[in-house]
Amino acid sequence: MSDTQDEFPQRRSSQQPRQPGRATARPEEPWDLPPPDGFGARHAEGGEGEEFDFSAYDEAPPPPKKGGRGGNGGGGGKGFKKPWLHKLAIYAALGAGVFIGVIVLSVMGWIWWVTRDLPSVKDLQNYTPPVTTRVYAGDGTLLGEYARERRVFVPIAFVPKLVINAFTSAEDRNFYSHPGIDPSGMLRAAIKDIGKVMVGQRPHGASTITQQVARTFKLNADVKMARKFREIFLAMRLESTYSKDKILELYLNQINLGQNSYGVGAAALNYFGKSLGDLTISEAAFLAALPKAPSHYDPRFHPEAARDRRNWVIGQMEENGYITHEQAEAAKAEPLNASNRPLGSQTQDANYFVEEVRRQLYTRYGGNQLYDNGLQVRASLDTRLQNYAVNALRMGLVRYDRRHGWRGATKTLDVSGDWKTALKGLGNHSGIETWDTAVVLGYRADKSVRIGLVSGQEASIPFKELAWARPELKNAEVGASPAKPQDALKIGDVIYVEPVDSHGNFGLRQVPEVNGGIVALDPHTGRVLALSGGFSYESSQYDRAMQALRQPGSTFKPFVYAAALDNGFTPVAKVLDAPFCMQQGPGMPMWCPENFEKHFIGLATLRRGIVLSKNLMTVRLAQAVGMDKITPIAERFGVYNKLDPLLANALGSTGTTLLRMTTGFAEFVNGGKKITPSLVDQIQDRDGKTIWRHDDRKCEGCNSPDWNNQAEPLLEDKREQIMDPRTAYQIVSMLQGVVQYGTGASVSVIGKPIAGKTGTSNDSRDVWFIGFSPDLAAGVYVGFDNPRTLGQREQGATVAAPIFRDFMKGALETKPATPFRVPPGIELIPVDRLTGNLVPAGTPGSIQEAFKAGTAPGEPGAAPTMVIGGDQPATTATQGQAPGVEQGTGGLY
Repeated sequence: MSDTQDEFPQRRSSQQPRQPGRATARPEEPWDLPPPDGFGARHAEGGEGEEFDFSAYDEAPPPPKKGGRGGNGGGGGKGFKKPWLHKLAIYAALGAGVFIGVIVLSVMGWIWWVTRDLPSVKDLQNYTPPVTTRVYAGDGTLLGEYARERRVFVPIAFVPKLVINAFTSAEDRNFYSHPGIDPSGMLRAAIKDIGKVMVGQRPHGASTITQQVARTFKLNADVKMARKFREIFLAMRLESTYSKDKILELYLNQINLGQNSYGVGAAALNYFGKSLGDLTISEAAFLAALPKAPSHYDPRFHPEAARDRRNWVIGQMEENGYITHEQAEAAKAEPLNASNRPLGSQTQDANYFVEEVRRQLYTRYGGNQLYDNGLQVRASLDTRLQNYAVNALRMGLVRYDRRHGWRGATKTLDVSGDWKTALKGLGNHSGIETWDTAVVLGYRADKSVRIGLVSGQEASIPFKELAWARPELKNAEVGASPAKPQDALKIGDVIYVEPVDSHGNFGLRQVPEVNGGIVALDPHTGRVLALSGGFSYESSQYDRAMQALRQPGSTFKPFVYAAALDNGFTPVAKVLDAPFCMQQGPGMPMWCPENFEKHFIGLATLRRGIVLSKNLMTVRLAQAVGMDKITPIAERFGVYNKLDPLLANALGSTGTTLLRMTTGFAEFVNGGKKITPSLVDQIQDRDGKTIWRHDDRKCEGCNSPDWNNQAEPLLEDKREQIMDPRTAYQIVSMLQGVVQYGTGASVSVIGKPIAGKTGTSNDSRDVWFIGFSPDLAAGVYVGFDNPRTLGQREQGATVAAPIFRDFMKGALETKPATPFRVPPGIELIPVDRLTGNLVPAGTPGSIQEAFKAGTAPGEPGAAPTMVIGGDQPATTATQGQAPGVEQGTGGLY
């Protein structure tokens, strides 16, 4: 008999007789297991609160069926196994439940752990992203932008529906219906990502726009399960905190769309030069195609991928019912004409101005405020005057450069190979939009030169366009004109050219080695209206208007003469023009300055000395007046912060900048009032609050809502009076003579009241012209960055004055011929222009001389006319010169 068969009779014999109607309790056996916790009370047959009847297991099993397994006395095998199987099932279920519970608790604990410190989303209510600082001209033209992230914040109310439809179609078609996550989208993405992971690719996921906002603002881009759960919970929190429009506003203004463009507003400007409201379906779809991979869909490098992705977005927009089939097909057929708008200057000819504004803003506010806080800067620049200034400077530099010859090609190519690809790779660094890079391919029978252009086309340079290309020699001299094209150009030479007609003919061009600057400002306010610091910003970023310290030469002389007029001299006082030498100190050689033209005119009036820019007269006058009276004037006028009282400084031997000199001259014409040059009129913060103004005067009554016949508000003139306005006008009158019949005579062709002064430094290294009309002051400087002579025959009158003339001619073209304003206390009395003697009104050769009241010769109480250096009479103009124009260029020697 088996062990099983022996077991049950023994158990049966030990049991007590059963009572009818109740279960018979059996004594506990040592092999019995206690019931599991929680299983003492069971529900039997679905009844509630009834105990489980274990008595059935205390009875002997029924006899086995005939023929059943086990034979006689073998016990019924099935009957005896049921209790154990049942217990095993119970234990298995219990274990499984416990296991599942542990898993659930573990997952819940893990989720709690990774989400326990989720950041708050409440701060997004006051979303203030880094935005671009923008600089505007007075007429509203965008001049420049400064930013780490180029962003233009656009409130959702101003985002066109077309743009919203494009982005939701591309990124989250169920955006307006899901609670922050899109389960169906996540399932589809999970299936795709399984395949990607299996082949070793990075999974992409299926983030909704809300999830992208959560990740962008509060998380990072790690591909980890923990980050994904945090993203999901944050997304749902965002949805419960903000409206869909607010979430979309955050997204559309924060998303990176490539080329340092953050947000749709900046991207529309940078790729298409448009505001959002001007975008077409094709353009909006392209922007919506970028969030997935901005660099991969950059049309500059991947035009086909960019076009395909754009067309896919257009298809999604059609599928979602936002556009018709016809609109979709038309949009797909459009070429993808996206460009790259560079950061910085947005105007080709204002680069120097914009860079100087950036430097000043950085100095005033620091980098964070400049690059992140979206300052709105209203600059003083006048775009019309800026165009005149840049063109005049470039033309003048090219004129000088051509006079001094052709320096040859800077690069060569092997034209027997693929010259087209090689030429494209060189680029155009001239900074001139109308110039093109070309390579010499050969010569034609008519002496023209065959050239290849960057476009791959061929063109010609007529031989007459090479006439100026004489070889450059030492000391700014030139050789003979070319007799044949081979004298100037060799095959393979890389050159700059510019179209000269519509027949495919080009002219030879050369970026000048000489450089310079030009600046124009309002003499009454100091507002800088135009500024250029060189031939082109592309070829050199050094700003010669603001940064270059150069000897002003004879342009400093008006400050010497002003000191004399302030100390008892009159315009007809006489000074000797003759050789002058003086001791410089023990062991030092004699200092003997010279006039530019190496001859003398003897005793002459102050007016004539400044008109002809006589160095020796100026030195004698400075010695008589005293440099201790001259240097304070130059310092008050802002030409120098500190100037040593050395006699050589009377001839402009200490370097200063073009802007300082021009500002000093402007203070003569404005009546001796102190002005501060400024490139900026007003600065506002990102909220539109004005935080700085150049003109800080308060206008009481200017903003009155009603007019009740009250008088016009008057603004207080807060400018400091730094010179007697009568002295200032006398200088203006004398400088007007420089233009009428002196070294600046080439400027007189403008035909309107102009005054100014030429300047040429030692050895003609730096040349200047500073001048003004009654309401516009301008200055020009020309020289080499590594100072050397411009040539023996070059001076302010031949190089700088024509540039000033060209600028002022355009600037004043539409302005009336306004005379210079005469202040009270000035008497205009006719005198002989050469001798300064009083003459009857209308006498030929006479002028109206400006005297301070009571100082004209012959007036009661007037002091005798001062004479410095002798009693030699003034002479007349040299025979053979042009009528009404005297010789003399002045300068420092």
